Amino acid sequence: MQAQSPRAALSGIRVLDCSTLLPGPLATLILAEAGAEVVKVERPGIGDEMRHYPPAFGDSSAAFALLNRGKRSLTLDLKNPEDLETARELAVNADIFVEQFRPGVMDRLGLGYEALSEKNPRLVYCSITGYGQHGPEAGRAGHDLTYLAAAGLLSLSGDPSDGPPLPQGLIADIGGGSLPAVIDILMALRTAELSGAGCHLDVSMSDNLFTWAWWALGKMGAGAGAPEQGNEIFTGGSPRYRIYRTSDGRFLAAAPLEEKFWQEFCEVIGLPPALRDDSADPQATVDAVARLIASDTAEGWRIRFDGRDVSCALVLGLDEAVSAPHVEARQLFAARVASAGDEMPALPPPLAPQLRGAQDRENAPALGEADAAAILAAWRQPRDCDPPGKHDRKP
Repeated sequence: MQAQSPRAALSGIRVLDCSTLLPGPLATLILAEAGAEVVKVERPGIGDEMRHYPPAFGDSSAAFALLNRGKRSLTLDLKNPEDLETARELAVNADIFVEQFRPGVMDRLGLGYEALSEKNPRLVYCSITGYGQHGPEAGRAGHDLTYLAAAGLLSLSGDPSDGPPLPQGLIADIGGGSLPAVIDILMALRTAELSGAGCHLDVSMSDNLFTWAWWALGKMGAGAGAPEQGNEIFTGGSPRYRIYRTSDGRFLAAAPLEEKFWQEFCEVIGLPPALRDDSADPQATVDAVARLIASDTAEGWRIRFDGRDVSCALVLGLDEAVSAPHVEARQLFAARVASAGDEMPALPPPLAPQLRGAQDRENAPALGEADAAAILAAWRQPRDCDPPGKHDRKP
């Protein structure tokens, strides 16, 4: 056990993590980076499926290492009565329990919220699923792309003749699952601290995606009709929020939405005054801006826009972005993750440095490296933060 920084926000908090792949593991990574002790439950011999995603790194995969830095791996076969009882004992002594099974699975195993909260009333129990714990779609299988489709987000962008583009960010998994889970868990921990009662958090990735469509929902709510695919202010319908091609085949992301930015942008690119009122004929303005941007290289535009208040940026490759001077100055990738002799930059969590407890270099866990008996012995020990009677044995 490493000593946590005294500033770690969640130092001393115990997390039992029964999730796999991305949503749950990213949520518990953030908790671990904030100082929580995270024990990850994995299947014997196989582990989390993410261990087998290419490319290989250390004794598993790069994807697994990035999402599981600083955790410990405990292998339990939940179909084995003895291992199942070990999982129950750990949950009874945990502060947070995270699972990602379909609704009803954990109840059948005796690891549901009702069963565990009888012995651990303060337990914060977080279930992350695609469609939530109830409703007609609750048992349906899915992944990020299908949740985006079901929530209407995919329908907003792209050319109607070509269909929606494939998103390059896993918005549902992270924005609908991981981050809402962390927010809910932290608020539930505070509630448990004040009231002594935990709760069951129903984190539905598809539910949480509607927040991402706030502007489109506002349009419909105001009676202005359903959003038109690829023709709204944030999806290509405005010259002030578009991606333009440069003469050397690169791209410029232009977002001069506010009038002061727009006028400065128009001045830099030399847009004729007659076209600067983009409400008159938006497509004519779009076409004119596209021709102007296509008249110079990406580097030429970088130089022209440098020091000007225009809200524009060149579209960088990820390799360029991670080595950009601003990113290096912010030291986003200073921390490291190691696995079986290999080492690489760690995933930067959305966590303020003042709240972090993780070390600069930490390992991704080898499959089954943790000992259940040792963890149980430690977790049964009273802590200063425990309420009176927490460790009294219940029948």
